[in-house]
Amino acid sequence: MSQSATKSRGDTSRRISSCAQALADDRGLDGFTMDDLAEAAGVSRRTLFNYFSGKVDAVLGEWRPLDEADVARFRDGGPHGDLVADLRALLAPFIEAKFADRDELARSRRILLANPRLISTVHQRYEELCAVVVEQIVAREGVAFGAGRAKVAISLLAALFDASLDGYLADPREREFSHHFDETLLIARSLLGA
Repeated sequence: MSQSATKSRGDTSRRISSCAQALADDRGLDGFTMDDLAEAAGVSRRTLFNYFSGKVDAVLGEWRPLDEADVARFRDGGPHGDLVADLRALLAPFIEAKFADRDELARSRRILLANPRLISTVHQRYEELCAVVVEQIVAREGVAFGAGRAKVAISLLAALFDASLDGYLADPREREFSHHFDETLLIARSLLGA
């Protein structure tokens, strides 16, 4: 797929998700149909289903898979040689994502917290991503490191992500999310003596 086709697909996917979130915020998750969403997004029903299988997926949007080259570099002990710094680098696409709009992000969070089905799906997606990262940590650090320790590392990063989101949304200076995450990570490392 060409770079322009990939960009176009990404733009359409984001537009559909934004419209799905606006509808969910306005009417609730059960208050609109896929036909309503297709009309709001300016796409055909067929196109809509080429992107998302249902409303829950449309509201949550697409989650990027981890970059294979980044995974290989991480598994080989890089890029910094420090597990926490390297996990941060591996998860950089999530941390360094340019959020289109703080209001949209706040809306997404509000919708998520108001809908148990969304929370359940996010948890499932998180668990799938977590399993991949835990597997890579164990491959990198060795079996003696243990999947339990790897899961704790990922759970800590997820908690830091959530705390950083609070700071990002409340920041009157409107600094990037990555700034808030890195600041929160430094605080956690200081508190944990890492």
